[in-house]
Amino acid sequence: MNHNRMETALVVDDHPLFCDALALTLRSVAGISEIRKAATLAEALEALQRDGAPDIVVLDLNLPDVTGLDGLIRLRNAAGVPVVVVSSMSEERLISSAMRAGAAGYVPKHSEREVFRTAFDRLRRGESFVPDEFLDSASGDDDGSVKRDEVLIRMATLTHQQARILDLIKAGMLNKQIAYELSIAETTVKAHVTAIMRKLGVQSRTQAALLASETSFSHVLQREA
Repeated sequence: MNHNRMETALVVDDHPLFCDALALTLRSVAGISEIRKAATLAEALEALQRDGAPDIVVLDLNLPDVTGLDGLIRLRNAAGVPVVVVSSMSEERLISSAMRAGAAGYVPKHSEREVFRTAFDRLRRGESFVPDEFLDSASGDDDGSVKRDEVLIRMATLTHQQARILDLIKAGMLNKQIAYELSIAETTVKAHVTAIMRKLGVQSRTQAALLASETSFSHVLQREA
């Protein structure tokens, strides 16, 4: 059995024309026969619950309901399969952070078809892919970038439910409100919050929310030259 077969893909992108073009590219250069589509993170998560996981997820980072790399982390944890980012944002700092957040590969949207072919050949072999011109700008970079990478690594350890709860904490919700929103017991929320704080290495909900904000695009790119 080919462990790294790629016959089905979930494309998460809110631009219908690009979605259609990408679907054609994936069929022709990657041999993917079944393409599912979602326009938002919420739609993608619903599709995973409804239809099960595809062989690979193709994700545009810039979605209507996503402001940072937490969307990538949540989707990767929920899918349990490789997630390759295909984005119009191609800053080295963002590519570096996305790879640390668990992306299997990163392909700029403007790439030629051969780049997509190479990327999916590598992904099928279980390897990662970044553009040839990419230089890991985080290595030897300022302390802020190092700290942000540490945060991403910690965030990547959160379960899907923990990531949802952290998102609601960032929105200012109390445990009782989170329990109502997710239809779970308040004691369950408390247990999750404790686990979240332990994984993130913080002492309070406020610190957890502040730390999570480090994964936003604006924070990741704020020192981009």
